[in-house]
Amino acid sequence: MSQGSGGGRTPVTRIAEEQPGGAIGGEGRHTGLTAAEVAERVARGEVNDVPVRASRSVGEIIRGNVFTLFNAIMGVLFAVILVVGPLKDGLFGFVVLFNALIGIIQELRAKKTLDSLAVIGESRPTVRRDGQSHEVATGDIVLGDLIELGPGDKVVVDGVVTESDGLEIDESLLTGEADPVVKQPGDTVMSGSFVVAGGGAFTATKVGRQAYAAQLAEEASRFTLVNSELRNGIAKILKFCIALMIPASIGLVLSQLLVQRADTFEAIRRTVAGIVVMVPEGLVLITSVAFAIGVIRLGRKQCLVQELPAIEGLARVDVVCLDKTGTLTEGGMDVTDLRVLDSGSGEPYVRQVLAALGASDPRPNASLAAIIDAYPADGAEGWRHGETLPFSSARKYSGAELTEPDGTRRTWLLGAPDVLLPPGHTQLGAVDELNTQGLRVLLLARADGPLEDVRASAAPEALTPAALVILEQRLRPEAPDTLRYFAEQGVDAKVISGDNAVSVGAVAGKLGLRGAESPVDARELPQDQQRMAEAVEDGAVFGRVSPQQKREMVGALQSKGHNVAMTGDGVNDVLALKDADIGVSMGSGSEATRAVAQIVLLNNSFATLPDVVAEGRRVIGNIERVANLFLTKTVYSVFLAFAVIATQVPYPFLPRHSTLLSALTIGTPAFFLALAPNKERARPYFVRRVLRLAIPFGILAGAATFGTYLLARAHYGATDATREAETTAATLTLFLIALWVLTIIARPLSWWRVGLIATMFTGFVLAISIPFTQDFFELQLVGTQMPLTAIGMAVAAGVIMEIAARIAPKKVPDLPKSVTEQQQEQDREKAGQTA
Repeated sequence: MSQGSGGGRTPVTRIAEEQPGGAIGGEGRHTGLTAAEVAERVARGEVNDVPVRASRSVGEIIRGNVFTLFNAIMGVLFAVILVVGPLKDGLFGFVVLFNALIGIIQELRAKKTLDSLAVIGESRPTVRRDGQSHEVATGDIVLGDLIELGPGDKVVVDGVVTESDGLEIDESLLTGEADPVVKQPGDTVMSGSFVVAGGGAFTATKVGRQAYAAQLAEEASRFTLVNSELRNGIAKILKFCIALMIPASIGLVLSQLLVQRADTFEAIRRTVAGIVVMVPEGLVLITSVAFAIGVIRLGRKQCLVQELPAIEGLARVDVVCLDKTGTLTEGGMDVTDLRVLDSGSGEPYVRQVLAALGASDPRPNASLAAIIDAYPADGAEGWRHGETLPFSSARKYSGAELTEPDGTRRTWLLGAPDVLLPPGHTQLGAVDELNTQGLRVLLLARADGPLEDVRASAAPEALTPAALVILEQRLRPEAPDTLRYFAEQGVDAKVISGDNAVSVGAVAGKLGLRGAESPVDARELPQDQQRMAEAVEDGAVFGRVSPQQKREMVGALQSKGHNVAMTGDGVNDVLALKDADIGVSMGSGSEATRAVAQIVLLNNSFATLPDVVAEGRRVIGNIERVANLFLTKTVYSVFLAFAVIATQVPYPFLPRHSTLLSALTIGTPAFFLALAPNKERARPYFVRRVLRLAIPFGILAGAATFGTYLLARAHYGATDATREAETTAATLTLFLIALWVLTIIARPLSWWRVGLIATMFTGFVLAISIPFTQDFFELQLVGTQMPLTAIGMAVAAGVIMEIAARIAPKKVPDLPKSVTEQQQEQDREKAGQTA
């Protein structure tokens, strides 16, 4: 239990002067700036005006959706069609415009949601002006402001410490140094650090863009889609598409223009048709829309997504680490019993000591707040306090030197019994019994000697136990259902707490967590990283975990191949939240936890987590589905292009045919599939998982379609008059195969998916049956032999695709199974054996 740099002497600082005959009270404080001085600095522009945005600007959203490489390609091709005509072959241009509008509208909706939530979740530091404390927006801080600090507060600007009440600052997010730094008046503090213990105030010396972490904060808070496996995977897919498009397009242009010299405009139209179909223009759109709608859905549940890749990361999570206090339990507690242990101290005296201890801490934690409620300060009349030792998660206790009304001066400590008392102490048995009931127990003890002699590196010696304070924690009513959800979804839930392991296990047991009956004391975990990883992977409940250990446990799970989400609300969770794959903070948590978390539950409801995980799974699982559709189209279009080049025949389709096929088998279905529910945990190797189906499906579709086209040319005569019949036969084959691909990708089939497929099929039937659409698309079935041949080719390709779909998944490595998934498999095996 180290505290302070190098585990040296415990930092204690006088926060109140003892005034003869006075009650507990503080010394005269600095008054801060006056209203006139604030106004003067605002006029000079000396304000904290860093434009921290939670989303992209409107201009960036428009540019991001309009000025893309593929939109540029489609724009040039559309311009070509406008020249050679007819306009109906330029339908794809209007589709691109419509797609861009959808992307802009959805992202603007997401921006509105994200910005409004960011305002709700924005930090409001406390500044002292004219001697009064006020909460202000971060942007309203001016140079020279006196900013107050307490446990969990984030340092928002650079400054110099003016007041110190055992102030300990964690600068690990800036410097990498794990040990908190004791700050005395005159020491500097940097923005981006946070308070782990004590309190105080500092004067702002650098504000706005001059502050140390200003640029980092601005970048971290932007609405972004980068740095995610999904986005990187799509980028790789687009590069793959471009690599195929360039040679295929060049060859197609040369083939159609040089070989088909009889009708240049017709050759140009069919060249454009061959290139347009290669462009997976809707893939980026669908991805952006899925992310944007994810933000909107979560926003409705008061969930602030500070980094969009967090939605994706949640889909991959297989272990969620939960901090008990504030997550499984509500923040507040109630004192249920007081057991006096020292025969020389009666209960009234102990109550006075507790009241005095509560009055000595200006920023009490949840436990001390419950004690203050039970034993208010008016019960300690005539008591004064001197040196104080603020509570810290690493130390697990707090203390103060109290002077009684008769002048007697004693040092009192309040904290974890198993930390303050040596192993085997007689009182620990009673404590363990209370812990098994899920109660929280604090020991009030009297120390010999001044508080300055208490060292942070080891439990203090020569203590006289005075009383046990028994507190009951308020369980969150939604916690059992949430834990049950994680178990059903194959996600391991691990409770990691600084409280007594037995007590934490009892609380987790009440909530129905599997493995809660075997809690682990983190002080007994092996030091070897490999063995520690195995112990953490196997266990479910861990108590007496230090902040540094939380971080190490997250790293241990990650070393075993797990994707870890960490939830928390206290400053002891910050390091673990930062290192976890996904950090989730409660909205009522400390400013430091909200600053490093990717997701903030503004409603403080643990029940929101299943919705967050489900949204992540929906986004990434569905994008993988639709990516298969888009990439299959690219593969078969490239195959057709090279087949046309090799055989020196006209390209089978016109641009309007490609638009019709894409709308019915890819664009429209992809939009609905991307927004559908999806509970499957995301798997790794996104690109390989997409290519494993898209490549064989695309080759089969291209081969069968081109084979039908060649047979149709041979059957009908391959003249200008028969070209429409030849194109119709090839279109029929390609549509049926693409619809089959859609059916495979959409599985498991539900009523609405079957309805979607049936609707697309009906749309195609109408397109080739109604006279107007027949003329518009130049599609008409001639005779019965070739239409039946086209259907036969499609069925043959479909059967082969069914076989490929069952073989291909075995070629891709999978994630390691979570402990919960392994246990579920064992349970199913046992049930089968019993049956």
